Amino acid sequence: MKQLFYLFCLLLGPLGALAQVPADTVRQPRTVALDTVAVAPQAVDTQGWLLLDPDIRGELGGAVANLYNFKFDRAERQFRSLRRRYPHHPMPYFLLGLNVWWKMMPSNFTDTKYDRLFLAYMDTTIALAKRRYDADDKNYEACFFLSAAYGFEARLFGERSSYAKASLYSKRALNYLERSREANGLSPEFLLGQGLFNYYADVITEAHPWLKPVLVFFPKGNRVLGLQQVRTVATEGFYTRTESKIQLVDMLESTREKNPMGALQICAGLLAEFPDNAYVQREYAKLCFVTGNIGAGEAVSRQLLDKINLGLPGYEATSGRYAAYYMGYYNQFIYHNLTAAKDYYLRCIVFAEISNQTQQRYYSYANGNLAKIAVQEHDATAARRYYQAVLDHADKTLPLRAEAQQYLKPRKK
Repeated sequence: MKQLFYLFCLLLGPLGALAQVPADTVRQPRTVALDTVAVAPQAVDTQGWLLLDPDIRGELGGAVANLYNFKFDRAERQFRSLRRRYPHHPMPYFLLGLNVWWKMMPSNFTDTKYDRLFLAYMDTTIALAKRRYDADDKNYEACFFLSAAYGFEARLFGERSSYAKASLYSKRALNYLERSREANGLSPEFLLGQGLFNYYADVITEAHPWLKPVLVFFPKGNRVLGLQQVRTVATEGFYTRTESKIQLVDMLESTREKNPMGALQICAGLLAEFPDNAYVQREYAKLCFVTGNIGAGEAVSRQLLDKINLGLPGYEATSGRYAAYYMGYYNQFIYHNLTAAKDYYLRCIVFAEISNQTQQRYYSYANGNLAKIAVQEHDATAARRYYQAVLDHADKTLPLRAEAQQYLKPRKK
């Protein structure tokens, strides 16, 4: 998997999925058994909570739909309008930060030009939410924004290898998540963080052992329960519905769940709703490739490359590397069009080099497959060049390295 899901990824978007609800859809009120929650809804003063304001929901549904469909300028104008009316509430700053976050997503966070702006929005969110929490420690909306903003910052620090800051901020995020747990009965939005915590706490320390000192202060996770909770939010949530679906895609395609067909089905629904989301489209192309859905995989890969050529927002070299590799593979092994295959593999290599992602596997496999074609065409010079690129860049665990070493061994005359 390409994504690094740190434990604080459980907070990756508690407000980050304000999904647009069709006008002709009527949602039934959620029934909550009071013996299953820590705080009865009527026991909490929710006055001034924009998170539960139905008018704000109606207003923001379209705005965040624009965000998820990569219409960033439109979304930003709508979020700025909210900020003009609520300059001292954390929500508009969080949403503006989220808008920046999704500009970073398609590059797998290799592009650092948005870091300062993103952190500024999240810092402001934290400051305003902390002020509300200090005035009322039962303000679970404030806890919600604090956990989310700290979680996002922790994730970014982790991506930037600032592990001390990532550990500190993830601990703060989890502290506020634990406090907001009492509000799960107020809205399904609060449940996403708990679900992701339960799911990833079981496995995260295997990938990121530096988080063990943080996890010792928190309850153990429950993968099965966590997956169930995220599914519930994906069905019942308003603000967190889309984010929950995106998280489900990653969960189901993982080696833990081994359900790529389930992930493909969810991803197809997301792509239908957000056809210009480069990240979702790339995930769909990958899942089609993994599951052998050649027709759809070829079509969506072509669309990705076309949108890159058009310069649409979010369509850049990382997505190009994926799509070009898939098209090269289809042409080499399905259609046996070696001329087209070579062209796409070379495009994959160029996309990887201009984005400084030559350590990624598709770069190595593109070189390896070009080497195979060169051998087939009796072009020893090209074969040696491509196999040497494999040795220079491929992960040591890839079997492709052994193939390259074998070919490049000095031959007896």
